[in-house]
Amino acid sequence: MQAYNGVKVFSATKAREREEIGERATEWLRNNAVEVVDTIVTQSSDSEFHCLTITLFYFRA
Repeated sequence: MQAYNGVKVFSATKAREREEIGERATEWLRNNAVEVVDTIVTQSSDSEFHCLTITLFYFRA
C-alpha cells in the first residue's frame, strides 16, 4: 500500500443505506481532491443487523 494521510469511512446498516453507500462514496470523491491509494470493503452481520463498510485510504497533497 502506498503512503496515505487520510481515511474516510462510509458505513450503513439499513437496507436503503446499503443500496446507496456507493453513491455516497462517489459523491464524496467528486467533492474532495484526493488520490485513493487503497480501499477495504467489509460486510458483517449478526442475527438482526447487516453492516456494510467502505474504508478509503487516501493521499491529499
